[in-house]
Amino acid sequence: MRAVVDKDTCIGCGLCASTEPEVFEMDTDGKAVSIADTTDANRESVEACITGCPVNAIHAEE
Repeated sequence: MRAVVDKDTCIGCGLCASTEPEVFEMDTDGKAVSIADTTDANRESVEACITGCPVNAIHAEE
């Protein structure tokens, strides 16, 4: 699974990048970007990022 961030919706709160820095980081515009695929080890925290995003800017693609 890969988490995908809709940069038009992202408000740059940083919750995902602070929760799972192996998968998300903040770009130079202050928006989140996905930098890696989800692994078995981080799947639970990535799913928490998807459901916890305050503006629903993250979704999963298989």
